[in-house]
Amino acid sequence: MNLTLSSDGSSTQDSALQGPPWRASGFADLGARFLTELRPTPLPEPYWVGRNPQVAEMAGIDPRWLQTDEALQMLTGNLVETGMHPYATVYSGHQFGVWAGQLGDGRAITLGETQAGQEIQLKGSGRTPYSRMGDGRAVLRSSIREYLCSEAMHALGIPTTRALSVTGSAAPVYREQVETAAVVARVAPSFIRFGHFEHFSARGDEASLKAIADYVIDRYYPECRTSPGFAGNAYAALLHVVSERTAALIAQWQAVGFCHGVMNTDNMSILGLTIDYGPFQFLDAYVPGHICNHSDDRGRYAFDQQPNVGYWNLLCLAQALLPLIGEEEVAREAVGSYPEAFAREFKLRMAAKLGLAAEATEDARFAPLLQSLLGLMAQDAVDYTIFWRTLAHASTSEEYTPVRDLFLHREDFDQWLTRLHNVRLPKARDHDAVRSMLDVNPKFVLRNHLGEMAIRAAREQDFSLVHALQTVLATPFAEHPQHESFADFPPDWASQISISCSS
Repeated sequence: MNLTLSSDGSSTQDSALQGPPWRASGFADLGARFLTELRPTPLPEPYWVGRNPQVAEMAGIDPRWLQTDEALQMLTGNLVETGMHPYATVYSGHQFGVWAGQLGDGRAITLGETQAGQEIQLKGSGRTPYSRMGDGRAVLRSSIREYLCSEAMHALGIPTTRALSVTGSAAPVYREQVETAAVVARVAPSFIRFGHFEHFSARGDEASLKAIADYVIDRYYPECRTSPGFAGNAYAALLHVVSERTAALIAQWQAVGFCHGVMNTDNMSILGLTIDYGPFQFLDAYVPGHICNHSDDRGRYAFDQQPNVGYWNLLCLAQALLPLIGEEEVAREAVGSYPEAFAREFKLRMAAKLGLAAEATEDARFAPLLQSLLGLMAQDAVDYTIFWRTLAHASTSEEYTPVRDLFLHREDFDQWLTRLHNVRLPKARDHDAVRSMLDVNPKFVLRNHLGEMAIRAAREQDFSLVHALQTVLATPFAEHPQHESFADFPPDWASQISISCSS
């Protein structure tokens, strides 16, 4: 039954509103070796925390359906319609550099795939066979963070899973303290991870390994079948394109100051998407070795380690695909383009942030210029987002005092600024690059303290800050003068926020 809410809040039936138009085929066709069919575990008295009509449209769903009680119940895990076959998938992986064996969707259940080719997955929807002694739940705190950040990343132009909704319930969830439950409905063309391939490779199940590789190639990378490279080896071509996508993704993370926090191989998307928002953070002060994950006591996933970890994870994927690729040298060649691809993408991103045309990256002065700037920013712990936005405004007005004032060592910045002007070409394309700086240096990112403020209000059933942040982060390059405080320096207490893997 389809329901809508009347003006007085009561539910009324509207047969014109339809829920997700489910597709008949997809990942589930791979069979029982890859997944377990099961229903989500219901939560009592669910309520809306946030809804995203833009993602609904992207997934081929009538956005008005999100106003119905049917949507609330389904996206919480309380309603499974006839014809739906929800499932959780099995995978393995390396966690903090150590082989962890079998893992799987411990608290995520995929409802199915829409006809628009988007899978809808409920995170926090109860225990699965892969929960590993966990409760299968997510808490309101982490769910709000994922809901806001995945959409913020999309608006920044960074490949990511999307968020359709987040719902809450008063049901208790036990972490370091008692918290309340929530469910994020997240959306992606596929949630397949490096760990899916590691799982079957480690078990010596080459038939299943081939089946999932063929599925990924035929569904998402059909060009690998006809690629002239790697002597027509489609599996090597797959490894190569995933390496290139991952390199570009992590370069974008580094350019915007995003710390993932837990880059285990089971948290790496085969489509090159940002996936599994747990202990993430956008940098406040530029501290290259910043560790955002309280559980990462050795700093494996520190901000400046992310590019190298991405490569390490790809080497794990290469090892997993080796039975299909056949020759180790071919696999090494397929993944070997990662360092160059990362460097190329990172330089292009940073050149744009500096107001330089793309060809400036070939100038011998560019790399020293960039490294010198990052060194100065690290020396003075300059706020990362505010620096770049202020530099963008200053470059268009040619008034650099506000940027200079961000540094303790102002004379060092003055010398660097002279070098920047010497690299900028006196040509129209550089003038265009300067004018475009406000389009590549965001004013707003989801800082930890903003998420924390929204969470604290939501615990009191006030979701206004969640909604305000969702609106602002959807257009992070706009000025939004009514929300100027969202772009301020973080308060002193922000450094005390602890984010870990426990949620």
